[in-house]
Amino acid sequence: METIKTDLLVIGAGSGGLSVAAGAVQMGAKVVLLEDHKMGGDCLNYGCVPSKALIAAGKQAHVMRNGAKFGVANVEPQIDYAAAKDHVNNVIATIEPVDSQERFEGLGVTVIRERGRFTGPTTVQAGNTEITARRIVIATGSAPFVPPIPGLDKVPYLTNESLWDLRELPKHLLIIGGGPIGIEMAQAHLRLGSKVTVIEGDKAMGKDDPELAAVVLDRMREEGMVIEEGAHADEVSGIAGDITVKAKDGRVFNGSHLLVAVGRSANVSDLGLEQAGVEYSRRGIDVDASMKTSNKKVYAIGDVAGQLQFTHVAGYHAGVVIRSILFGLPAKTKQAHIPWATYTDPELAQVGLTEAQAREEHGDKAEVYRFPFHENDRAIAEGKTTGLIKVTVVKGRPVGASIVGASAGDLIGVWALAIANNMKMSQIAGMVAPYPTLGEVNKRAAGAYFSPRLFESDMVKKVVGLVQRFLP
Repeated sequence: METIKTDLLVIGAGSGGLSVAAGAVQMGAKVVLLEDHKMGGDCLNYGCVPSKALIAAGKQAHVMRNGAKFGVANVEPQIDYAAAKDHVNNVIATIEPVDSQERFEGLGVTVIRERGRFTGPTTVQAGNTEITARRIVIATGSAPFVPPIPGLDKVPYLTNESLWDLRELPKHLLIIGGGPIGIEMAQAHLRLGSKVTVIEGDKAMGKDDPELAAVVLDRMREEGMVIEEGAHADEVSGIAGDITVKAKDGRVFNGSHLLVAVGRSANVSDLGLEQAGVEYSRRGIDVDASMKTSNKKVYAIGDVAGQLQFTHVAGYHAGVVIRSILFGLPAKTKQAHIPWATYTDPELAQVGLTEAQAREEHGDKAEVYRFPFHENDRAIAEGKTTGLIKVTVVKGRPVGASIVGASAGDLIGVWALAIANNMKMSQIAGMVAPYPTLGEVNKRAAGAYFSPRLFESDMVKKVVGLVQRFLP
């Protein structure tokens, strides 16, 4: 048995674990990194990267079908689904070296491609190696949650992991789950030529602002997608190419392929957490605001910590624990400034409180201001006028922003910055955005806050009148 003593042990080479390992080793710490599957984790191999690549393929097909309004003839694209998957694989391969074992070993990280299991509070066994570390970071991520639907285990089904092995375009894709993963993959496949039915037990995109979610869902229905809400999947049957999903209310859905996209579960099994004194549940590992577990020498970050399950959140967690582990400085996480986006067309993005949450928390002090995309000149020029921005303000400061429309995921960054730094609406209004850009919608939303205060105020008009009378 080989033994290693190190400053920091990171379990899991997904986005969070890689960020911790790279930051720590470059600042002088001895680092060991364990990964028993693919470097880069879910985001690179099964999640963010491949899904956005397939969405891009679907968007290209959609553009070809809808050029007439620009004076370019509509053309029905000839779609090669296998080639679209080759595009996905090429994108992964292009990014892959950044997350590779070779790169991290080049930085000075000791990379061991084995499963890590705790044997004590600060010791982990990985294959024939026992590692003792001053601090340990668990970054094992999450996996697709497969619900216990009767019959599901007897039919072929896809998850966001196995979907990427599929080389033949589904004739009719059934998707159980109307959250971000299900909706994104639904639109991508619809545009690539599949019939698509989304089967959602509650409300599709139910965690988003309902007014903005409706804009996305309306667009999808216009494109031909079937979205069945309030349809709790109760039974699955069939064979490859002919699958049936029955809902509790009697509705029956037939398709050629089935994608299960009902959420994710934290990867906490087979880690020996009990031996380390690390408390956890089905939701994930219990952590405090500094991401420390019940064992104060062990941290958990990213999806496995049972909080917001986004790659950028794992990266944010990494920065917090690096400050604590390497410098011994107090560092705590917050969630109010964390944005997220669903990369449909139009995109939907959110940071801070939704309108409903703000009214519940702040009552009448919460003011909501809107600006529509159809009044933005760049959106008009590009035919991307579907959408709006909503900003919720309390005492002159934004507490939440919701955007639906083209590039919403990019536009939300301004409001994430504002909330993170407790900025005032006047600071957003003071920003000068280049013309014509979609970014002007952010400034115009801030302008909507000040317009009634400036243009509808009798006091302002009196002051201006007096000034004009006495100006030389």
